[in-house]
Amino acid sequence: SVKMLLEAGIQPDILVCRTEYHLNSEIKRKIALFCNVEKSAVIESIDANTIYDVPLKMMEEGLDTITIKKLGLKSKEPNLDKWKNFLHKLRNPKNEIKIGLIGKYIELKDSYKSILESLIHAGTENDVKVNVKSIHSEYINEENINDKLDGLNGLIVAPGFGQRGIDGKILTIEFARVNNIPFFGICLGMQMAVIEYAKNVKKINDANSTEISKKCKNPIIDLMTNQKEIINKGGTMRLGAWDCEIIKNTKSYSIYNKKLISERHRHRYEFNNDYNDKIFDENFVKAGINPNTDLVEIIENNNHPWFIGVQFHPEYKSSISNPHPLFVDFVGASLKNFLKNN
Repeated sequence: SVKMLLEAGIQPDILVCRTEYHLNSEIKRKIALFCNVEKSAVIESIDANTIYDVPLKMMEEGLDTITIKKLGLKSKEPNLDKWKNFLHKLRNPKNEIKIGLIGKYIELKDSYKSILESLIHAGTENDVKVNVKSIHSEYINEENINDKLDGLNGLIVAPGFGQRGIDGKILTIEFARVNNIPFFGICLGMQMAVIEYAKNVKKINDANSTEISKKCKNPIIDLMTNQKEIINKGGTMRLGAWDCEIIKNTKSYSIYNKKLISERHRHRYEFNNDYNDKIFDENFVKAGINPNTDLVEIIENNNHPWFIGVQFHPEYKSSISNPHPLFVDFVGASLKNFLKNN
């Protein structure tokens, strides 16, 4: 690879070498000699137990030192106390819980990567190891749902597009609602939570989304009016950061502890505000709306220990240094559910 770079007129300054085994001094010397770099610029990147070990291992190898030297910058000792504390809590959880991740792309392991990492961040914040059971919503039905969801302390219904697996998601949401299992619906998961409530509580039997059934009689979820004439699908998507005004005296307000937030979106369909009065009541409420468009951003079920659906993607903003508050609180509620039943 270095030879090919040189043929293109590019001389690397630092080589980070992925390896299953430690590189001894002689191997590093040979690599440095034949690749025309300093020996100190040959960095070992050995297999780690977790991706979160890698920054500390790179520091041990001196990647920061050699990089600063090459860039001609002043050296400064990095403060990685927060990172080290995170790793300590990650390796030494006080409890273990099991979260069900219900989706339609379960066979594609990286499809929900951001959600999985957000659960790790939230787990360490709660001193708990989060074991995730991925379940394909297409294979959930009324006959097997008790077995499929048995022993789960919390349920996430994941984002997605299209009709496949929708019935399984709605059944899962009903199961969580009726059995008081902490529920977190993200994007399509929020939309399905609204449809589930419309069907099973409000008895609007033909409630649906026009994404699923274009000619449904009660389009609880629909494209916004100003989107319907857009032919190019990419143009119909609500993308990027949008404001959300959180309603006071809601669980979401207590979680965020502020009135105005900004979250990232990636979706086409929205709650249809024509159904406001038919869906929402004293138990099932709007907890967050976009202040400019009045579109629903967050829904909650007050008659439930923890039941929140969001139209946005909170997983996009979670990090080690700033785990997303919704995930932190959801994992905390799932832990409480675990402790109550064990």
